[in-house]
Amino acid sequence: MSERFRDRSEGGRVLAEKLRHYSNNPNVVVLALPRGGVPVGYEVARKLGAPLEIFLVRKLGVPGHQEFAMGAIASGGFWFVNPDVVERLGISPQEVQQVVEQETLELTRRMEAYGIESSSLRVRDRILILVDDGLATGSTMRAAIAALKRERPERIVVAVPVASASTCQELWSEADEVVCARTPEDFYAVGQWYEDFSQTSDDEVRELLQRARVPVEATSGLA
Repeated sequence: MSERFRDRSEGGRVLAEKLRHYSNNPNVVVLALPRGGVPVGYEVARKLGAPLEIFLVRKLGVPGHQEFAMGAIASGGFWFVNPDVVERLGISPQEVQQVVEQETLELTRRMEAYGIESSSLRVRDRILILVDDGLATGSTMRAAIAALKRERPERIVVAVPVASASTCQELWSEADEVVCARTPEDFYAVGQWYEDFSQTSDDEVRELLQRARVPVEATSGLA
């Protein structure tokens, strides 16, 4: 069995080493998926000397079959709807709008919980490093990628400390670069690869985002 990370912070530090080619690049922004991705993203952003932002994403579920996605909505006003799914299932514009409104309310509630005051995230022509604590099926990450692609960033990089090898490979068809620090053969769940996989609290998310607002230069060890 591959060595486990002590916690998400260690996972972030290991991941940052794999991303050293983005160190001190003023066009880079680290986007962390809450809540577990925030401690990882904090370490990555600190090591690379990049800003850290939280990127909330909510799946837009098909009415009556919420587990099946027809699109996604994300913080910053980003959203997308898959027209093929909507047309194939005969979902009306009114039904789509209702789901969007419901998920927007939940997105707003979570933004307030994390102390995010502005939704004006600028991503066009920037290098986006999308960070989470791991990838199993990758459904949330896929939704985030799809929402961001509409805004024409220069590059979308998916970055996680640990992942299923198959999911890591599949995401290469959707992102410009996929960095999975470890892809154990006996992967079953993200949590099995952390000694401490306790839930990240809203307070911790707020604290890390506040600490990340203090400008730092990339650690010299990554130069």
